[in-house]
Amino acid sequence: MNESLPNWQELSLREAIGQMIVVRASGHLFDSQIRYPDWEPKFALLESWIEDLNIGGVILLGASAPELYLRTQQLQKLANIPLLIAADIEEGVGQRFAGATWFPPPMSLGAIARQDLDLARNFAQDLGEITARESIALGINWILAPVADVNNNPDNPVINIRAFGESPELVSDLIVSFIEGTKKYAVLTTAKHFPGHGDTEVDSHLDLPILEHSDERLTSLELLPFKRAIAAGVDSVMTAHLLISAWDKILPVTLSEKILKGQLRQRLGFTGLIVTDALVMAGVAQHTTPEEVAVMAIEAGADILLMPQNPQKTVAAIDAAVRSGRLSQERIQESLVRIWQAKARVAKLSSNLAELASDRATNCVDAILKNSLETGGSLPIVPVGSGGRNLILVDDATNCSETIARHNPAVAIPQQLGYQPELFDSRTLINFSEDSRPTLIQLFLRGNPFQKNLNSFYADWLKKKLKNNSIQAFIIYGSPYTLQSIKQEINLPWIFCYGQMPQAQLSALGTLFDLSSFVNLNKEVFI
Repeated sequence: MNESLPNWQELSLREAIGQMIVVRASGHLFDSQIRYPDWEPKFALLESWIEDLNIGGVILLGASAPELYLRTQQLQKLANIPLLIAADIEEGVGQRFAGATWFPPPMSLGAIARQDLDLARNFAQDLGEITARESIALGINWILAPVADVNNNPDNPVINIRAFGESPELVSDLIVSFIEGTKKYAVLTTAKHFPGHGDTEVDSHLDLPILEHSDERLTSLELLPFKRAIAAGVDSVMTAHLLISAWDKILPVTLSEKILKGQLRQRLGFTGLIVTDALVMAGVAQHTTPEEVAVMAIEAGADILLMPQNPQKTVAAIDAAVRSGRLSQERIQESLVRIWQAKARVAKLSSNLAELASDRATNCVDAILKNSLETGGSLPIVPVGSGGRNLILVDDATNCSETIARHNPAVAIPQQLGYQPELFDSRTLINFSEDSRPTLIQLFLRGNPFQKNLNSFYADWLKKKLKNNSIQAFIIYGSPYTLQSIKQEINLPWIFCYGQMPQAQLSALGTLFDLSSFVNLNKEVFI
């Protein structure tokens, strides 16, 4: 990729500003497939941003892995300057792009580390290596991971199991191992969300969280994983939309020169790319106008603006700020040099789809699932054969097609064993009626952006329902915090699994029923 980089000094001011912008787009090839039209432009508009605004990169979401491979080729061909192509793939490429390897959430490795730190480090390194290899195969050259947040607040609605754990030392060890794993491949890594989004009860997609911690506390806890990531050679750091009153009582981190230059650059000595979290998020968007937010972020020290609301207006606003003297051309050039250094390090597309979902990767996922699985009660249980009920609970029934479908193990395996599926979420549970049929409960619950934390809701519900004699067993997939709330009060067989994907479902149900003993069970279709 670096062979085709032009001399950055030959760019016009507007071309240089464009390189500081990364927009979001659908990974799908056709406009009719766009799922989030407010954030994902149609192709003609995206094409104009790349060709006319000279934007520096694209963050992609959605599509199958083979389709994404075609999409990244398509976008790179449009660009005069090779693009940074990013993805939020904290759980492997398959988390976002079907067909690639989907790992359990990072907190599964934290659970393993409490028993065997060396094993967890090896898994974290494998996670980094496999994610990097599969990224390059599809044309992704910027991994927006690892998560360096320390999730020491169980009510955190947005970080939750995306973090490696609740201890700064453990998180530090595992993110360093992840980064080391990626270094076998020419991709960029990202420590996020600086200086730490783990101890909040507010989702910065929806509002501005405020942290009142002292400098001493921030230094000893939140900052430690970022220090270790920087020492390990992480390529970029993503800012969090937080208000850290000990460092800046007025401006959120993304807009604070005291924090980005004073803390991140000077105190921690970071010399790589500073990228904002998405600028459409309410945590920063509510501060002022979108154009002013963009200018202020650059003033504060950001090199790359992620998902500004309107790229054309953003370029115009920054251009005007330079021409008025508010921003210097030298300030733009500082970021441009860092962007060029990053682009020179990333690899060309390897075009080898055989790299995806290898036996090694699949076995690694299985091993992580097995080693992080928790169980209780007398297992395995004997299935009913017929006349049972499979009660599936999710946080949002309208947005669960990737994990709950009739062919997925959570539905299909119990059905073969005599349990008919019924789907509920927190809104439809009020319609749930008591039933004397033998019942299996499967709860899918994890921290997700834009969704409130439902741990306490489901914990209270389960405490009541698990006293019903018709409940045979239950499985919780995702967040361990619901289990922690009810663990002391349950006398039923239970399983907890960090993953929610089909491979995780098969692992959990295989433990619950001992599927190896059912010769006629058609398990192959679920893998």
